[in-house]
Amino acid sequence: MPNTFWQDFTIADHSGGDAVKDTFNRAFKEWKSDYKMLTELVMVLNHKIWQHYEQDHDALAHLYNDCWAVADEYAMSNLKGDELKYFLEVTD
Repeated sequence: MPNTFWQDFTIADHSGGDAVKDTFNRAFKEWKSDYKMLTELVMVLNHKIWQHYEQDHDALAHLYNDCWAVADEYAMSNLKGDELKYFLEVTD
């Protein structure tokens, strides 16, 4: 299933931290129960951390790191069996 996480967060980047937080909160709430979409969300957040870190956008890099930590912790605490295996293999 294709997702628009990258595009959604890229749009939010231009509006600042509050838009990024709002985008994360909506995406996480909607997709945390779908392990494949949760995995995609975690990967996009990780890529966004590095994108902003490399561009010296420290505030956005830290915000994305905070969002990533929430989503990653949720996945590690709630996914079990094949779902956790999928998450770990894809995000490795």
